Amino acid sequence: MDKKQIISTVSLLAIIVSIILVIYIPKETKSEQNIGNPTVFVHGYKGTFNSFGNMLNRFEYRYDWGNKALVYRVSPQGRINVTNLSKGKTEPAFVQVIFENNRASFLDTSSWLASVLSHMKETYHINKVNLVGHSMGGLVALKSIQEYQGQKQYPRVAKLITIGSPFDGIYSNRYFQIHRDAAAADLKPNSAALQTIREKKHTIPRGLDVLNIGSTGDLVAMPESVQSLRSIVRKGQLQEKMIEDNMLGHSELHESTQVDKLIHSFLQSQDATQ
Repeated sequence: MDKKQIISTVSLLAIIVSIILVIYIPKETKSEQNIGNPTVFVHGYKGTFNSFGNMLNRFEYRYDWGNKALVYRVSPQGRINVTNLSKGKTEPAFVQVIFENNRASFLDTSSWLASVLSHMKETYHINKVNLVGHSMGGLVALKSIQEYQGQKQYPRVAKLITIGSPFDGIYSNRYFQIHRDAAAADLKPNSAALQTIREKKHTIPRGLDVLNIGSTGDLVAMPESVQSLRSIVRKGQLQEKMIEDNMLGHSELHESTQVDKLIHSFLQSQDATQ
């Protein structure tokens, strides 16, 4: 065999080996490698895809702050269905969580959120996340941290942002004449669920940074109830922003560009634990 034939044979073998490696060696997809440290958005009582849908569209397409990488839908039985939208992007990632049973108790919903976080760690190798919760979503996020943080199967929560979350309950009696499900029972002032969150305040990790946002125009999560988070989270870990706007109601909070900017600024600030 002459020199040219040897070179041609070696080249052909190299091509064959390359094809075999591409076909048979399993590896993570590009999108799985580039999820990064995401921010997870948790809707509130009776929330839907639309609860954070518009905000996340603004974050991605108006402000160019990152991309919505994952959408998790959780069935009433706790089964997880995930859609990966990351498209291999490397910008900051946003994750939307949607509970099909949006009237479930704090206990059930916080457990489902923990399952989502566990799946994120196992599937995408995510070790740190931020949580953003609107209304009951903020309470559920905090309860999930209290119950599950520190266990190795879950990523560490670095930052928590609560938006219009009634930590002392909803003060309107009329509200509970209309709403009578498990979540509504937990949202009553002095409910067992709220008392448990207060009693477990010592379980909140000292490395967690918290931003608590409310509005004077919120007639569901009244300012006093929102600000009662002060009795749960240590002073040095908590920042508060009460927006003085009597036209900014409960559901309008996640449609507010002012709230957008508060979230972005807090997420961009340096993690005190790093």
